[in-house]
Amino acid sequence: MKDLVEYIAKSIVNEPDAVNIEEETNDEGITLKLTVADDDKGRIIGKQGQIAQAMRTLLRVKAAKAQTRVRLEIM
Repeated sequence: MKDLVEYIAKSIVNEPDAVNIEEETNDEGITLKLTVADDDKGRIIGKQGQIAQAMRTLLRVKAAKAQTRVRLEIM
């Protein structure tokens, strides 16, 4: 799932080298923390949060197949 978020984020932002993803696993599931350059935060979130919501939807589908839960935090 980390690879999916990384691929999408690097495709959207102007500074793909600044994309960093941390993955934490606990009893609730997987938490992905996405960090991008300050100038690219708006691109990742999108208008009214549409891009961020689409990324979360894709992750939810992939997590359902793996029978786990996933959470995406954009920092």
